[in-house]
Amino acid sequence: MRVGVLFAVAALTGCVSKPPEPDNPYYAPIQPAQMQQPKAVDGAIYQAGAGMDLYGDGRAHRVGDILTIQLTESTQSSKSATTSVSKDNSVSIGAPTVLGQQLSVFGNPLSASAETTSSFDGDGSSDMSNSLNGNITVTVHQILPNGTMLVRGEKWLTLNQGDEYIRISGLVRPQDIGPDNTVESTRLADARISYSGTGATHDANVMGWLARFFISPLWPF
Repeated sequence: MRVGVLFAVAALTGCVSKPPEPDNPYYAPIQPAQMQQPKAVDGAIYQAGAGMDLYGDGRAHRVGDILTIQLTESTQSSKSATTSVSKDNSVSIGAPTVLGQQLSVFGNPLSASAETTSSFDGDGSSDMSNSLNGNITVTVHQILPNGTMLVRGEKWLTLNQGDEYIRISGLVRPQDIGPDNTVESTRLADARISYSGTGATHDANVMGWLARFFISPLWPF
């Protein structure tokens, strides 16, 4: 018993994840060296490296460009189930008759009867909803062959008793980008959105490892 408790405590202690830190390379802006600027060629009237887009609308379309994502996430789900089962059985066997007389044992007739009743009632329901609104500016990390852009970015806010962060990544179609270089988060494909925090306020909302042990399946009572 002691060994089992110590093993469970060690397992739950190991489940405590390290809080995230800012400047994650995965969400960092693309570096200038990766943008692959065209090499300047002297002696020509037009040079790709010094070109000016006179008719562009300022929308992100190259690796390293900046794009603002409007967070408009709102989902709600509800599920309920009700089950009711009832079953009754009744069996009756009369005493056999021989030559007009019922057989008996020690004066008791050879008859039998049995009745069974079983029932089950189950009821369950679940409700879930979430909402996330705001803006976050990200950078274009990759352009796929079909023109779809892979975007990633993060935002950290340092508050009084800790930090809050938003991380997002996903695929954006160029035609979904608005004239003001913004796109709604509902337009992102394969979206990954994280909103959480660190610090004293966040730690106060996290259950301790001992409390998690007493409500885990490992606790036998």
